[in-house]
Amino acid sequence: AAAAAMVAQDSLLNVCMDAKHHKTEPGPEGQLYGQCVLWKDNACCTANTSVEAHQDQSYLYSFNWDHCGAMPEKCKRHFIQDTCLYECSPNLGPWIDQADTSWRKERIRDVPLCQEDCEQWWEDCQDAVTCKVNWHKGWNWTTGTNQCPKGAMCQKFKFVFPTAAALCEQIWSGSYRYTSHHRGSGRCIQMWFDPAQGNPNVAVAQYYA
Repeated sequence: AAAAAMVAQDSLLNVCMDAKHHKTEPGPEGQLYGQCVLWKDNACCTANTSVEAHQDQSYLYSFNWDHCGAMPEKCKRHFIQDTCLYECSPNLGPWIDQADTSWRKERIRDVPLCQEDCEQWWEDCQDAVTCKVNWHKGWNWTTGTNQCPKGAMCQKFKFVFPTAAALCEQIWSGSYRYTSHHRGSGRCIQMWFDPAQGNPNVAVAQYYA
């Protein structure tokens, strides 16, 4: 039984989810672009995906950050980082769940984000503008990119998401969970880290696995 438990645990570690752009197995990528470079030693994303993660209107999902006017750069970098974590991290195994959409078989759910990462995201985005709480669904896609649905009002993030927890937990339908754990605690996933110090999320995945 112990051996079976070990196998089950190992299957949650160093793994890529079965989704639209993910590699089947994680491995080194020499040329990851921009903010995704943190994962170059062991990544689930390709170099192409990492470049596209930085585009306002990328072929990854044809998703437009600027659906209510231009998103401020200081806010956009958090969404880029969120995309890099989602596409590139091989350390999200414990939170991979089945997905019932045409474009992916698996998704992440309730990934425990470090408090600082979530608070900073909210802090830098509170004056950005959006028309929706859950960005996974309900858009008008008739033009081929997401537009606000009819009757939806563009408002500042701080009114749409009154707290950091609301932003992190609601925007991608429960992909993240707000925690009171701090960076370096080994109990929460960091969207940002210094790759020279190694990837702290490896230990976090081991803890939860």
